[in-house]
Amino acid sequence: MLVLITYDVNTTDAVGKKRLRKVAKKCVNFGQRVQNSVFECILDAAQARLLQHQLEELIDPEKDSLRFYYLGNNYRGKVEHIGAKPTYEAEGVLLF
Repeated sequence: MLVLITYDVNTTDAVGKKRLRKVAKKCVNFGQRVQNSVFECILDAAQARLLQHQLEELIDPEKDSLRFYYLGNNYRGKVEHIGAKPTYEAEGVLLF
């Protein structure tokens, strides 16, 4: 299923900047960055729960926020891209 993850991490101090880097790095391991604090991840239910738990452990819930949008397996008709940064095939081949 496609899961859209967005986050807002308070970076007014060095600790917040470190949290931001950790959240971004964790998301990169599971999906594709589509905007600064927005990731599209193709996950199964167990991976989604695991990632959510790991991200919850990284943030400060008093200062930061996470949002998860579960778009399901039939997401292609639910996502429309306009503008800069060309789209990508979420389930396509990744080359390293």
